[in-house]
Amino acid sequence: MQYYYRGQGKMQKGTGQSSIGDVVKFDFTTSPKEEKMKIILAAVNAKYIHSNLAVYSLRAYARRYSRDIMIKEYTINQQPDSILMDLYTEAPDVICFSCYLWNILYVEQIMTELPKILPKARIWLGGPEVSYDAPEMLRRYPMVEGIMCGEGEETFLELAEYFHEEAGKSLKNIRGIAYRDDEGSIQVNESRPVLDLSTVPFIYGREYNDMETFRNRIIYYESSRGCPFSCSYCLSSIDKCLRFRDIDLVREELQFFLDHRVPQVKFVDRTFNCRHDHAMAVWSYLAEHDNGITNFHFEVSADLLNDAEITLIQTMRPGLIQLEIGVQSANDRTIREIRRTMNLDEVRRKTALIREAGNVHQHLDLIAGLPWEDYESFARSFDVVYAMKPDQLQLGFLKVLKGSMMYEKAEEYGLQYQSRPPYEVLSTKWLPYRDVIRLKKVEEMVEVYYNSGQFRHTLEHLETAEKKNGAGRCFPTAFSLFEALAVFYDSRGLNGISHSRIARYEILYEFIQESDVCGGDGWREWLALDIYLRENVKNRPEFLGESKVLKEEAAEFYRREEEERRFLKEYEGYDYRQMRKMTHLERIEDKLLLFDYRNRNPLNGDAMVYEVQR
Repeated sequence: MQYYYRGQGKMQKGTGQSSIGDVVKFDFTTSPKEEKMKIILAAVNAKYIHSNLAVYSLRAYARRYSRDIMIKEYTINQQPDSILMDLYTEAPDVICFSCYLWNILYVEQIMTELPKILPKARIWLGGPEVSYDAPEMLRRYPMVEGIMCGEGEETFLELAEYFHEEAGKSLKNIRGIAYRDDEGSIQVNESRPVLDLSTVPFIYGREYNDMETFRNRIIYYESSRGCPFSCSYCLSSIDKCLRFRDIDLVREELQFFLDHRVPQVKFVDRTFNCRHDHAMAVWSYLAEHDNGITNFHFEVSADLLNDAEITLIQTMRPGLIQLEIGVQSANDRTIREIRRTMNLDEVRRKTALIREAGNVHQHLDLIAGLPWEDYESFARSFDVVYAMKPDQLQLGFLKVLKGSMMYEKAEEYGLQYQSRPPYEVLSTKWLPYRDVIRLKKVEEMVEVYYNSGQFRHTLEHLETAEKKNGAGRCFPTAFSLFEALAVFYDSRGLNGISHSRIARYEILYEFIQESDVCGGDGWREWLALDIYLRENVKNRPEFLGESKVLKEEAAEFYRREEEERRFLKEYEGYDYRQMRKMTHLERIEDKLLLFDYRNRNPLNGDAMVYEVQR
């Protein structure tokens, strides 16, 4: 900071005293603040680890105005007051909210208060939750000036030109928007043609965003837009214009992720493998340039996978890719009714081929509440998909999305659904609400005991466990096992409680003890195997009983291992006491097993296990 005085009509450096006794301070390191437009693209994500691809794409496409555009990402777990304070501090001229099922109610809270603290700020919306019936949204939200409908890149660029008062720009000639005119009347402009996806800039990298912005967050990427299918519950079926990004661009951008060794890239393509040459080009490039770290997530139709794709997938590093596969139902009539294209036998065959290679995490989806699917039919669908042995089985519930065919047929199907987002099914002609409740409880058991991957061996034995009286299997189907678990939780008042992982094992052991299954104390061994596969538990849970490995036996093993390094070769420099603390010995079915926690399965996180002796 320097002091200046004005004398004889010019600024001169001096003591700070002017000829008329004034003291003037002037910071010559900072130029006078320019008046400029400030536009905030606001995203409210479900979790911190998520990022909003849309707002970054909008800013990148309107790059000539990027110095005036700020991205603000929040989460629904923040207090609305903290977001209001942050927006007030930024003092934007325009605020554009990205609106989805998971955040629209939260965004509504923010919008309602914004005019009270920022009366001159103009509010715009965009995203799938407000695009379908934009005029109704404008009537519902009187504080909103306009809504971007459909794809937003070109629309937002033209809006930025309008906000900057570019010559000839007015709202009436911007396609793809609904807005209030000067008299307050709602106007809806014509739709905008779909965009050439290759013209959308790559949003990562220093030109637009430093990768530090996305540290510890999921990276989202799209190589195609649109969907070739017409599933009645999905909004993607509305956009029939399927487009692909230029494959040379895609390769360059994939290499950027590989070079930066990002943990995970999640492709948002609706059906990634709907064009075989595109899928093969991407997967071949990843296989050839694998950095040993980055994981790539794809949503695919398993029955469309061809032999070449499966052969390539089978050769990949474990954990290089993971696949999400929407089965939704195994009821043929349901599949026809929702206009889904799927060959279930091919899904079964191809997921089995991938599973046999043991290198790809497979996530399979089911949807409860679809037409012609009652409780018993859904149980059969569950068993069909469960038999495919996915790494995760998501039991979801139908969302009746505005604009979807399911929304149009709600009355025909007797569909009752929640009025608030995410518009989840309450009942149908085939599935009363009491059965929805039952399925919700089964879903919780599947999440806790199957999808966690922490009880795998115990569950496998329960699925085939015989009754004590020898009258067949205790749980005739996989669904009946999780159904019985749900009833057990209900009867013990265990729902709605945040149980620790060890507590979940204890509860499962109690369930086994009360069930009519044979096996005796063998169940404790399977529970011990599952526990120690994931964690080196030093305080042995009481229900497991005393360890079958004697202290002297363990001490002898580790002393010998310190000398010979038969199993723990990577523990060079550690003495036998340290190795004993970092690993675990357990006897299962008369086998002495060594659990190595420094080496884990890249797909499920299980410790490496060595059979020391029988």
